Amino acid sequence: MEQATLVRRAVEDQSFIRDPRENVVPLQGRREHTQSGVYTPVELGHEELELLAEIATGVTTEVAARHLELSARTLRRRIRNICDVLGVNTPIEAVVWAARRQLI
Repeated sequence: MEQATLVRRAVEDQSFIRDPRENVVPLQGRREHTQSGVYTPVELGHEELELLAEIATGVTTEVAARHLELSARTLRRRIRNICDVLGVNTPIEAVVWAARRQLI
């Protein structure tokens, strides 16, 4: 429950000024620019967004894994992969990233 509150506060505190580069996040460890000098946009699939939405509810890893019909170990691995792709350090940062973009 506490995680969900933190996510809501982070989203509410965000200003609603839209930046065209808002959905572009550099890939961690791969800071390659395209010819235009813009980072490659990050795209999360339906399963990744579903996982982040489940985490945003504040449930434990074990409960989220049961809801998504995964093992807890697989869930933790997928969360880590999402964090790596987004270039964030924690699952909460990943949830905030998705919530700010209204993906979850």
